[in-house]
Amino acid sequence: MPQRGFPDTAFLNGARMSNLINLTIDGQPVTSPNGTTLLEAARQIGEVIPTICYHEHCTANGLCRLCVVEVEGARVLAPACVTPVAEGQNVKTRSERVLRSRRVILEMLHSTVDLSEAPEIMEFIQEYQAQPDRFPGAEPRSVPFLDDNPMFVRDYSQCVLCWRCVQVCADDAQYAFAINFKGRGYETQIATFFDQPLPATSCVFCGQCIGVCPTGALKPKREWLLEQDLSLDEILQMTQPERKKRRRPD
Repeated sequence: MPQRGFPDTAFLNGARMSNLINLTIDGQPVTSPNGTTLLEAARQIGEVIPTICYHEHCTANGLCRLCVVEVEGARVLAPACVTPVAEGQNVKTRSERVLRSRRVILEMLHSTVDLSEAPEIMEFIQEYQAQPDRFPGAEPRSVPFLDDNPMFVRDYSQCVLCWRCVQVCADDAQYAFAINFKGRGYETQIATFFDQPLPATSCVFCGQCIGVCPTGALKPKREWLLEQDLSLDEILQMTQPERKKRRRPD
């Protein structure tokens, strides 16, 4: 009999057990807590599923679809970063259908976006044997280069619309809400409200958007100026903010 004031140990153990989900991933049995995503469950057995939009410190939205897996009985492939585990699931992370889907996504991405400064994505292209020239008639994304502040530059021709920068600028971290999506379909891009320059927005230049960007779309201003072969003195002159001289009290 349990002591008065203390819960039944057997009851607690049963509650813990009922909170665990049993499934199979790539033929291996996996037991994960309820609420775990397929991405996290796969990592338990050492299976690394590729991602672009996912970041462990951001809210997962399943935008890039590179993390799709095949769940037995499901009509469509499931994005592993937002799909929770379920009892009895049989999941394949590298079936032919999955590999073909990832390959096509990478090929379409490469056909419209400058990925020259996205080493992780370029590694995925090699790993999945994607053909960068598969869609020769695709229209490359052409967006004006934005240099409107002394802190960082924005080259959205390299943007893959992963949404990470928008999330950390919003309620995932900074609560500044300075940037968001604009446009529809192919014209979708990241922008400030009413296309205002960053200094005219609620941006606090914390740099968190740069930290989570998976490409060269966002870059510190000094790093970019170094790449333009400017001298250190020129860079400091261009990036140091003007300081107003304070009058000393008489």
